[in-house]
Amino acid sequence: MEIEIKNLTKVYNKRTVLDIDQLTIHKGELIGLIGNNGAGKTTMLRLLTDLIKADSGIIFSRGRKVNRTEDWKLYTSAYIDSGFLIEFLSPEEYFEFITLNYKTNRDEVKNVLEQLAGFMNGEIIGQRKYIRDFSTGNKQKIGIIGALISKPEILFLDEPFNFLDPSSQYFISHYLSELNKRHRTTIIVSSHNLDCVFNISSRILLLDKGKIIKDSSPVDDKLREELNSYFKLN
Repeated sequence: MEIEIKNLTKVYNKRTVLDIDQLTIHKGELIGLIGNNGAGKTTMLRLLTDLIKADSGIIFSRGRKVNRTEDWKLYTSAYIDSGFLIEFLSPEEYFEFITLNYKTNRDEVKNVLEQLAGFMNGEIIGQRKYIRDFSTGNKQKIGIIGALISKPEILFLDEPFNFLDPSSQYFISHYLSELNKRHRTTIIVSSHNLDCVFNISSRILLLDKGKIIKDSSPVDDKLREELNSYFKLN
């Protein structure tokens, strides 16, 4: 198994925002993490990346506790929000920083950037400006690209389709799907964009008030109808 969660809770201001008894994620799964605002999606991803401390419970990455070792960082990448960006760097400098930290082969980085040329649309590389000066949509692209260039074996993305135009949403959806199929990259994508999530996911987790109330695979039309009804009523 890639990731295992046991008895995980997170409490803010005496309110439990995440409460997961047991969850196992296997290698090569593409998980769509869905739920309304406040459901606990971002909290879950922040716990998975050890950005915040759990109030109880354990997260294992390939059998090792993520809060006790940094080994998992060598094969895991994430983009959760703009706080991941280093805004006084140019995109090239930012990508170079990530390349050095992950000790990624430069030819592999070049190959990934070439694959993402259509996603960048000529607006990221070679612009001679700092990340802080880019539009919100292009900052989103820079963050996503930064998470991809290390060629991670496990990838976490929080609302990656936000701020992107429809062509860019389609591109990155297709790219993630191919990454998952060709390299068996384990991916968790949190999103409010149900269409994008349904189109690429092999498994859906529905969070409601911090609890997983639906864990379904395969992702089919019956599940789509069921979840559409859920969101209409909530």
